Amino acid sequence: MSAFIVDAVRTPVGRRGGGLAGVHPADLGAHVLKALVERSGVDPAAVDDVIFGCVDALGPQAGNIARTSWLAAGLPEHVPGVTVDRQCGSSQQAVHFAAQAVLSGTADLVVAGGVQNMSAIPISAAMLAGREYGFDDPFRGSTGWQARYGDQEISQFRAAELIAAKWSLTRSEMESYALESHRRAAAAVDAGRFDREIAPLGDVRHDEGPRRDTSRERMEALATLTPGGVVTAALASQISDGAAALLIASSRAVDTHGLRPRARIHHLSVRADDPVYMLTGPIPATAVALQRAGLTVEDIDLFEVNEAFVPVVLAWQRETGADPARVNVNGGAVALGHPLGATGARLMTTLLHELEATGGRYGLQTMCEGGGTANVTIIERL
Repeated sequence: MSAFIVDAVRTPVGRRGGGLAGVHPADLGAHVLKALVERSGVDPAAVDDVIFGCVDALGPQAGNIARTSWLAAGLPEHVPGVTVDRQCGSSQQAVHFAAQAVLSGTADLVVAGGVQNMSAIPISAAMLAGREYGFDDPFRGSTGWQARYGDQEISQFRAAELIAAKWSLTRSEMESYALESHRRAAAAVDAGRFDREIAPLGDVRHDEGPRRDTSRERMEALATLTPGGVVTAALASQISDGAAALLIASSRAVDTHGLRPRARIHHLSVRADDPVYMLTGPIPATAVALQRAGLTVEDIDLFEVNEAFVPVVLAWQRETGADPARVNVNGGAVALGHPLGATGARLMTTLLHELEATGGRYGLQTMCEGGGTANVTIIERL
């Protein structure tokens, strides 16, 4: 059994308060669903399920945004949908669930993707909503959690600082990486490297995040996110809006519907690490994935490692030995943004198109996620 990627499409990634800020999340999702159906030529009535990632599923993102987006796209009512939350890895997990359904033989055509409007629903809104009911965060009050981890702060900001300290990453080193992310992203936009994967929405045709006017001096002037720390906003992913979707198909569906697969999902897995460090999961997850896939880091032509924070990628590079020239070659979330529930599918879409553009064979995607988990997907271009 094989699970194939037939097509993949995304919106431009909008900056917070930018060109996509006023678009209802269901319409963001609907936009990529309609584009996916149109580009792939698939009969939407033949789709078995729609799996979307979304974080902070409140208000316009509540009520199963996968189903709402499909219906908002005007697509057949009999096709179901489900929304998953593996934090930042939600839509990468959606791809995994879709592939697993196909590999198990219980489905033949599954749409996987994700959507997030962070301008409309701020990050951590779901956690903050609990305060109305007497819960300051998801952890306090759990006797089991406190027995194991105590009352210490659990946050991505603390985790980024812990990683920087453990791997002796200097602010200067991290700022050099961030500058390169913006440079690569701007160069990719100018060269049209994202054009094939983007379905423009309204007047927004390109990613809004890359800062062409940023500089070392501007980064050095920023205050750190935590007192006495080294991580600043310039070393973190941008708050963004966007959506992405992929069509995952079985061999039977490819033959029945006359589809042209563009890649095969060679491996998928998920692993976890210390939830206090939270963002280190990609390190052990990559090691496990390569071992199970029978590959080495040298076999991978391109890596997409989500730039939630710069120290995440730099620590991962040190531990894996991956060539920086093959990692996030068109920039990452520091420059392009990180619409939480959509980023996994956005990265997969970009990875597929870049493999095709460069003639590479294998691409590996991984990303850190709340709770210390990390998904890894290895795809093989066909």
